[in-house]
Amino acid sequence: MQAVKEKIQDMKDMRKVKAEAKAEEKAEQEVAKARMEVAKEVRLAREAQAEMQLHVAKAGEKAVTQTPPVDAAECTTTTTHNTTTKKMA
Repeated sequence: MQAVKEKIQDMKDMRKVKAEAKAEEKAEQEVAKARMEVAKEVRLAREAQAEMQLHVAKAGEKAVTQTPPVDAAECTTTTTHNTTTKKMA
């Protein structure tokens, strides 16, 4: 009878150990998943930053090449009935 009780106790202990191991493995998987998500977000942020830098650089080049420099001495301002117009000399 004692052997049967020990066998049952051993089975309970094994179930408990297996459950703990399974819970630990699940927690490790969740941590790994969270790390992957963070890495993905970091990658996306870097890509967005690179795209924005490229956009700003292109806009700067476009502004320099397409708009002629305006000299303040060449501009005259006239006011007519609450509207302002600029004329190039």
